[in-house]
Amino acid sequence: MIFLTLGTCPIAFDRLVEAVDSLVADGSIKDEVFAQVGVCTYKPKHFKYADMMAKNDFDSTFEKAEGVIGHAGVGTILMALENDKPLLIMPRMKKYKEHVNDHQVATAQYFDKEGSALVAYTTEDLALKIAELATFVPKKRVIQAEAISRRIGEFLTGVSQAS
Repeated sequence: MIFLTLGTCPIAFDRLVEAVDSLVADGSIKDEVFAQVGVCTYKPKHFKYADMMAKNDFDSTFEKAEGVIGHAGVGTILMALENDKPLLIMPRMKKYKEHVNDHQVATAQYFDKEGSALVAYTTEDLALKIAELATFVPKKRVIQAEAISRRIGEFLTGVSQAS
């Protein structure tokens, strides 16, 4: 089962839901799909969904999923990484009125470069990346506490310290 999640953003992300629905309809996605679609105005015709889910239901569905498709929200990304779930993200974009700015594009680029998530920036990309989701193994993240501490110190003092 693939879990499609759009987080709790109060702005619709119809572009992603409609694209996944189309891929299920044409057989590009053969797996069962279940979605948490939030405030989307487009309602899927080819898979089951809920607008919002109670946390326990969300967590249970996430745990059962063999793969996750979602927006480029940090909560979704970190949850997938913590649970070793293959993740395909599509960032919400300001030009489509899916968010107030393009911070999700920057987030997607970071996790794409890191090898922690597959990224589709367009619906055409989504169709191509779907095939990779079943075999994608996210790169394990290594927390670098010392580097984080140094960066916080630099921010707080406004001084860059030598590495």
